[in-house]
Amino acid sequence: MTTRETDNEANGTTPEFEQRIARALELPVPELRMPELPEIDSDKVVAIKPRRRGIAPVWLAMAASLALVAIVGVRMFGGVAEYDSLAEEILAHLDHEPYALRVTDKAVSDDRLTRIVPSNLATLDHSAGLITYAQNCKIRGKVSPHLVIQGKSGPVTVILMPQVRVQSAETIEGESIHGAILPVGDGSIAIIGEKDEDLEPIQRSIIDSVAWST
Repeated sequence: MTTRETDNEANGTTPEFEQRIARALELPVPELRMPELPEIDSDKVVAIKPRRRGIAPVWLAMAASLALVAIVGVRMFGGVAEYDSLAEEILAHLDHEPYALRVTDKAVSDDRLTRIVPSNLATLDHSAGLITYAQNCKIRGKVSPHLVIQGKSGPVTVILMPQVRVQSAETIEGESIHGAILPVGDGSIAIIGEKDEDLEPIQRSIIDSVAWST
């Protein structure tokens, strides 16, 4: 027995097996041919819009910018916001309660109005206009009734601040709003409405209704 035959036996192969493999390798392999594709009618091709990438980062950037704008004029000390002026604090408060400024013909109940504005603060009725929102809020850390009255041009905000005193009247002007903060005795009142709203009748009615020290 030759050395190669001995190696083949050791590897578990035989000359016949090797010859069979050699014959298999000699089989002709047909050339790979791609089928011809039909021509595409360009008039029937629908363009697919590419996916818009980066939407979330852009939105987050916009949100960050809006947040930065919102805190202009506001300083944080120990988690408590400090505003540069009373007007800025009032406007920031209104921004947090946009649902209050809705146009509606549904008045708050007399019971709720009395609970929010007790008689020792003011004696209110709907003579100044339909009161559609009444909620206690905090201005300068003091509980202050926040009211909304339906005016001729839109909702008018009235904030009674019996414990927040101002030295003189302060005008509030914006792109679409106007109003004032008025000193009333030991406290003050803020009245803000649409740009073309006549606030004088509401202002007179509210001031006349005030019961705190004037």
